[in-house]
Amino acid sequence: MIKSTALKGTTALRALAITGALLAPTFAFAEDVTLKSADGTVNIVGEFMGFEENAYLIKTGLGDLRISAERVRCEGEACPVFETATADVVIAGSETIGLGMMPLLLEGYAAFNDADSTVTSTVNVGEIIAEMIGDQGFGDPMGSFLVSSTNSNDAFQALMKKESEIGMASRRITPDEARALKKDGAGNMISPSQEHIVAVDSLVVIVNPENSVQELTTQQVADIFAGKITNWKDLGGTDAEIKLYDREEGSDTRSVFQKAVNRGEEAPVAASATVITDSTEMAIAVNADPHAIGYVSYAFQRGAKALPLVNECGITMTPDAFSARTEEYALQRRLYLYNRDDAISDTSKALLDFAKSTDADDVIQKAGFISLGIDQVEQTADSNRARTLLAGDYDAYEGSLVQDMLGMMSDYDRLSSTFRFRSGSSRLDERARLDMARLADFLEQSPKGTEVLFVGFTDDVGAFDSNRDLSKRRANSVMQQMVDAAGTRLEGIKLASAGYGEIAPSACNSSENGRGINRRVEVWISVPTNS
Repeated sequence: MIKSTALKGTTALRALAITGALLAPTFAFAEDVTLKSADGTVNIVGEFMGFEENAYLIKTGLGDLRISAERVRCEGEACPVFETATADVVIAGSETIGLGMMPLLLEGYAAFNDADSTVTSTVNVGEIIAEMIGDQGFGDPMGSFLVSSTNSNDAFQALMKKESEIGMASRRITPDEARALKKDGAGNMISPSQEHIVAVDSLVVIVNPENSVQELTTQQVADIFAGKITNWKDLGGTDAEIKLYDREEGSDTRSVFQKAVNRGEEAPVAASATVITDSTEMAIAVNADPHAIGYVSYAFQRGAKALPLVNECGITMTPDAFSARTEEYALQRRLYLYNRDDAISDTSKALLDFAKSTDADDVIQKAGFISLGIDQVEQTADSNRARTLLAGDYDAYEGSLVQDMLGMMSDYDRLSSTFRFRSGSSRLDERARLDMARLADFLEQSPKGTEVLFVGFTDDVGAFDSNRDLSKRRANSVMQQMVDAAGTRLEGIKLASAGYGEIAPSACNSSENGRGINRRVEVWISVPTNS
């Protein structure tokens, strides 16, 4: 049991039943308090009247209000007194996951287990505690979960100190962090039993909905934040000064954004930028300012206008769920949960298993994030890919291959399942094992006669024919791994493979990150018309 801070109150005993008896709260009346929610949707000031049935009672100009403690925290001297309580599982790290996903993920986990769940904000900013009781609240306690949201660095520090069982990270663990934890006895932090990809997330460049600009190049975005472009008229918009909003230094979100628009580097931001400390406040600020630009996690757009980006190779990247699932949008990242191998309870294991499963997809999407579920899109003749292929400068040999690919595209839809390889290796990367299992489940439900084509691509390093041969081998390898993984489950499904080498890149080959995106095997599908 790990100690933390939790709210107490007359009926909060139910919310924290398994943590032991709590002292009665003390209240100071006739003083104003502020009730705030983590997502910025609630910010109410009023006179504190009391706390009962897990809710705050306050008097406002609109009358007496009753606000559930599950979604807000109380700020002010008149707030209920808090005490130290215990939680069965402590989860620490990235605010992107902790504030944006965890409340709904925990509620979904409770519903999956037919349990009653109470989620309460504590006195600490960015901290919630959830308690679950089985049989819809009439059974035995299932466990309490304390979520402390700060940043990804804290996830690994908390695991190192054994202050948490689960670490939340909006970036992958670094080699130094993994080695330090391994030396401390935590095990192999990148093994499938300790590193868990639960979702993907795009960082979206946002402007005010009234802004007439429809897209930006990644270089233009970099120049805006560097202070080199300062007026919207230089981008095809109105004659108005650009109001720049940025995240604080040290933010995981800021680091991902900076490296994506500055070709792997972080660059100084214009002194005129207003620093915002979280994605919710960023979206609120941009929505309120007609000349603003900022960037937020996919889940926090809140009605702001998301701009497609054009990279230096002329490839248009749309900030939608499909491009995030295929990991072909430049400003995207994986969201992880980590655990030590030597200090993990059955309660934590069960939550991690749920978070990775298809049963969690709906609550992850409800939270605004992008689950690892499978999308299917038609490969139309007017798609960005088709237009880019048709506009390419090819010799006769390469052009014939492009025409062959365009013909194949017309016969197949594309699935979001996309398999990538480690740099300089024929081994699939860490996400592939999850996608392989999910794809097997998806294809098992497909009608007999469905045709599935595994289509390989490479970067442009090396000879053209050699790359095409490599893409064919990799596509065939992934197909065989699918056959091995699915066994007899895919009877009646026709599997085949093809390779197109370096044509149809999804990213620029000028960087290792871009080349890694291009080393892929896509999955195309054709379902019988009579199914």
